[in-house]
Amino acid sequence: MYHPACWIVFSATTALLFIPGVPVRSGDATFPKAMDNVTVRQGESATLRCTIDDRVTRVAWLNRSTILYAGNDKWSIDPRVIILVNTPTQYSIMIQNVDVYDEGPYTCSVQTDNHPKTSRVHLIVQVPPQIMNISSDITVNEGSSVTLLCLAIGRPEPTVTWRHLSVKEGQVFVSEDEYLDISDIKRDQSGEYECSALNDVAAPDVRKVTVTVNYPPYISKAKNTGVSVGQKGILSCEASAVPTAEFQWFKEDTRLATGLDGMRIENKGRISTLTFFNVSEKDYGNYTCVATNKLGNTNASITLYGPGAVIDGVNSASRALACLWLSGTLFVHFFIKF
Repeated sequence: MYHPACWIVFSATTALLFIPGVPVRSGDATFPKAMDNVTVRQGESATLRCTIDDRVTRVAWLNRSTILYAGNDKWSIDPRVIILVNTPTQYSIMIQNVDVYDEGPYTCSVQTDNHPKTSRVHLIVQVPPQIMNISSDITVNEGSSVTLLCLAIGRPEPTVTWRHLSVKEGQVFVSEDEYLDISDIKRDQSGEYECSALNDVAAPDVRKVTVTVNYPPYISKAKNTGVSVGQKGILSCEASAVPTAEFQWFKEDTRLATGLDGMRIENKGRISTLTFFNVSEKDYGNYTCVATNKLGNTNASITLYGPGAVIDGVNSASRALACLWLSGTLFVHFFIKF
């Protein structure tokens, strides 16, 4: 009497390697009939079922050329592989906590009337997307070129998408690639960039990179101020810059400092103020605000004036229009005269 294991080794090897017409694919009108391809996520359990009938005398499950189970006898040393069902109509095993190396073909082999037959099922292991490598936060000067990298793994291979989160409403900045190239970067392209890896197996893996764009200062707000003698007067200067600008105040060629002649200078972020607590006649005049960072500097002239002085933008425009009107009047008078 031969040992069942001997039959399994012999018949399985013969069926897989030598007998023409074998293996029998699932879907053929015969038996054994394994289930269709099995798709599971990494970490889940995979059940492999094989439909048989009462003509079957011996059964086995193989992974490629390795015997996993022969009847109720376990040949695999992998503790994750267990038998579920062994009846006259079904022979099923389970692989617990599947991993990518479990992917591949599995064969249900049977013996009927001394004729071995097989049916094959393919196990597909899906892996959720995972970002493995992404660029670090970066600081560059305006006009530079920037390349952001986002590498992700998964099964199926995930789609990688870059998105600019700090973009203004109504604008879109999206790139479907592992690399995001930005040439001649502008200050409004600074902010957070989000990398998303998606393959529909699980929720996308999302990571963020912060891009800081340095640029020289420019004064965005500087307004002349009128105040009466004896009152409190404040000159304000606002400058945008990255890194944040440092401020200095001058009157003619003299640099001003807090405490000098009752003045106070305060710098808070983008804004610098020059405060006069008790304005006198000598305080009236032009002041210069200078904003500086490592990329450059800029300045603006601001006037502190008394009541009745004509120096603001509206009065300057009015004077320009009056000058044009007067010039036109003189021209007409000259033309009529001659």
